[in-house]
Amino acid sequence: MIELKETGGAQIGRANATWPFVTLTVTSNKLQLNASILGNLVFAPADIISIEPYGLFAKRGIKINHRVDNYNSKVIFTSSESAASLINRIEQIGFLNNKTPLSFLEKNEILELQSSGAFPLKRPAVIAIVAIWNIFILFSFLNFVPGWHSSLPMWIGVQFATGFIFLVGLGMLLSDPFRQLILKPGRSIGDIKWFICFAMLICGTMFFTFTFLPH
Repeated sequence: MIELKETGGAQIGRANATWPFVTLTVTSNKLQLNASILGNLVFAPADIISIEPYGLFAKRGIKINHRVDNYNSKVIFTSSESAASLINRIEQIGFLNNKTPLSFLEKNEILELQSSGAFPLKRPAVIAIVAIWNIFILFSFLNFVPGWHSSLPMWIGVQFATGFIFLVGLGMLLSDPFRQLILKPGRSIGDIKWFICFAMLICGTMFFTFTFLPH
C-alpha cells in the first residue's frame, strides 16, 4: 500500500507540538496525525470535511476539518513543505476521494481509537503522576517558608520529582505491564516515545545537576 509520511509540528486546539515530535501518515484508507503527548488522531476518509492551507504568508501548514466529536475542532499540521504541495500529495495517495467502504477490522480499529479521544494516557495514571510530582516538589518549597526548619537538603524535592519522572519514563520504555497501566487501550509506546525520551533527558539532567553539582 502506498503511504505518505511527513515529519513536522502540530497545533491541536491551543496546544502546540514542534518538529520533530509530530508525524503525519496517510494511506488511501487512513490519515493519522501522531502529535506525541498531545494525541494520536486517526481519521477515515469519511471523517474529513476538507483539508485546506493554513498560515498567513508562506502557508506551510494544513488545517484538517473533520467531523469526529471526540477530537478538538482545530487540527493543524505544519512542515517544511508548502501546504499546496502536501495537499496535492494527499490527493494523489487517494485518501481524499476514497469512497470505498473500509473493512470491518479497519473501521472498528479507527472507531475504537476515536472513541477514547486523542490524549494517549489514562486519566487516573496522569492524576497519580502529577500528584506525586507535586508532593515531591512541595518538600523543596517548604524550605522557603519563614519559620520552617528542616534538616533535609534544600533541593531534595526537585531531586525526588525529577528522579521519579525519569523512572516512570524508563518503566514505560522497558516494561509492557507498566505501559498498560499508563497507556489507553489501543495506544502504543511508539506514539509517545519521542516525548518520553525528551522528558527523561531533561529530568535526568536536572537530577544530576541537583544531586552531584555543588550548590
